[in-house]
Amino acid sequence: MKYKCLIINTLTILSFLNVVSQEVVGSTQVNKLEEVILTATRTERQLSSLPLPVTLISKKKILQSGTIRLDEILSEQTGIITVADESGFEGVQIQGIASDYILILIDGVPLVGRSAGNFDLSRITIGNIKQIEVVKGPSSSLYGSEALGGVINIITEKPKSEELNGNVSYRIGSFTQQDINLDIKQRYKKLRYGFFANRFSSEGYDLNPDVEGQTVNPFENYTVNGRVYYDFNDKLALFTSTRFYDQIQDAGFTFNDVQFEGDSKEREWNAHARLDQKWNEKLTTSYEFYYTNYTANERLADPISDDVLSDSDFDQKLVRPEIRGSYAFAPADRSGNAGWKAGTLTAGLGFQYDELDRTFFDEPVSFNSQYVYAQYDINPIERLNVIAGARFDNHSEYSNQFSPKLAMRYKLTDAFAVKGSVGYGFKAPDFRQLYFDFTNSAVGYTVLGYNVALEKLQELQEQGQILDVVVSDDDLNNPLEAESSVGYNLGLTFKEGKWNSELNFFRNDIKNLIDTRIIARKTNGQNVFSYVNFDEIYTTGFEINTGYKINDAINLSAGYQLLYAYDKKKQQDVEDGQVFARDPATNQTVAVTQSDYFGLVNRSRHNANFKVFYDIASAKANINLRLLYRSKYAQFDTNGNGLIDSYDTSFIDGFLTANVAASKTFYEDFTLQVGANNLLDYTDNNIPTLPGIQGYVKLNYQF
Repeated sequence: MKYKCLIINTLTILSFLNVVSQEVVGSTQVNKLEEVILTATRTERQLSSLPLPVTLISKKKILQSGTIRLDEILSEQTGIITVADESGFEGVQIQGIASDYILILIDGVPLVGRSAGNFDLSRITIGNIKQIEVVKGPSSSLYGSEALGGVINIITEKPKSEELNGNVSYRIGSFTQQDINLDIKQRYKKLRYGFFANRFSSEGYDLNPDVEGQTVNPFENYTVNGRVYYDFNDKLALFTSTRFYDQIQDAGFTFNDVQFEGDSKEREWNAHARLDQKWNEKLTTSYEFYYTNYTANERLADPISDDVLSDSDFDQKLVRPEIRGSYAFAPADRSGNAGWKAGTLTAGLGFQYDELDRTFFDEPVSFNSQYVYAQYDINPIERLNVIAGARFDNHSEYSNQFSPKLAMRYKLTDAFAVKGSVGYGFKAPDFRQLYFDFTNSAVGYTVLGYNVALEKLQELQEQGQILDVVVSDDDLNNPLEAESSVGYNLGLTFKEGKWNSELNFFRNDIKNLIDTRIIARKTNGQNVFSYVNFDEIYTTGFEINTGYKINDAINLSAGYQLLYAYDKKKQQDVEDGQVFARDPATNQTVAVTQSDYFGLVNRSRHNANFKVFYDIASAKANINLRLLYRSKYAQFDTNGNGLIDSYDTSFIDGFLTANVAASKTFYEDFTLQVGANNLLDYTDNNIPTLPGIQGYVKLNYQF
């Protein structure tokens, strides 16, 4: 019945094509500029020439889809899955690698603020974004820690017109969700400037009326971004940017029949300055300074007695100066075709200082690191492109890291090319894993960071809280190792006429994964946990993307990912017959077989999408339909055997969502957009980000 409704709704919208639009980008030159990507090599390269698996999301696609936050647009891309953690924040999963290992950048500099592992993608508005670049697979050879699984870089727009221009928009949708944008920019002689402001709010919603409180509480947030560019001359240019984000959200929790109330607040501020110098046609250098500060606090108290249930603070700062340069041994164009023997050397060095002060830390803690990297990009023969690079990180809290990478692309014919890459990625132990000191007051268990575990354990023993210790002192004396990965990608691309396709096989072998383990038992019957390196996992599979342009008006695209993600040791334990589970059908204990072992949590075997974009230039209108499918996955182990198997009960069945948007431009400057996300009205109490159909109307004024 839901699928029938989808067909009826789609046909209804198609019959009102007057209601559709976004301005069609007509010039070939502009289209090519949209395909230029910076993140993969830190130099300008045309997307189609890269030897690495990369996804580029253009501004045009963002506007047409009607998405307004980063998590929304990323979730529609092949092989990119958004997953919520225990904090409720939605992070992104790439090639089966979790959000903790994906680096998030804005204009090439990192964002911070991962209180529970995930970076909250919904705090990033995409109202002033030129494009989003996603590099899949280990990228530590250029970006260091946290780029073990990939990099997402959000590129803001650079002003071009000498006339003041911009837009104002207002959007209102289900649950009184409101999004307001103001974006102005101008070029005046040597000076360019841009100013962007956004307000986003919602009254929240409740997926489970039987439980006290809402699934998502009311919130409102603000984002302000100012950018200034100054061209001193044709060889020296300055870029500066500052961004401010502020959010307040209602909070509530029922404990022992007492309703605790309060709010949670987030605030982020960052400043970025870069001086670009062009010495000659071959040599360019950049001098960059970046600072960011993210704070969050939450307080819950009984409104009657003022008894405090929780009061937590999180304050993280990062400072990073960096110098980098690029030398082209012979000038080449962005596609790498002209001057095919040209080689380009890119190198950089920098210093990073990271500090965190949060509740459950005895005192503020800090890391510092120095790093140097180099990359050589060359076409040794006319059809072959090779990129070789490496980075060295010297860190204050873990052993030095050397991260190499090699990528190649060979053009078989004018239409076909084969490409492959192998790279090393790593992620340093984070502040929480090293310095956490938390005891759950309600249940009584304790979690200790590795670096403080020995000292805190001794304090608990002196207080008579420890029944017995199950690890030796030596187990807590050796340094916690950085998590690391070796990733392989091999793909084939095809582009000719109206068709374009890309097939990519991937494999990521990850070792020294950090997880919790029991280090002691308490006299209250609970445990003391700390962190340890022990897991080795792998993710493997393939993804394919295909696009077909029927004519100038209609574009079709489809994507599919097959993913296998397993823990190697648990896979061996299953093979050895050492893992058991209770069969709910017979109530008997049985040995788990290889076919029963499903893999890692939150990983779906199949993900797919299908999209139709229909532009009607004569009516200044467009319409699009995007279908997204995710197969079943498990959220956690329910039978206590330490892995996900077919006898667990936390599986979420596969589901299909449909998003539709239609717009039309009136009087040259006004665009009206109507749309609906989750048109099939899919809901599940275990997926708080899918609260049924979410309709919206947006009005934009372009000036």
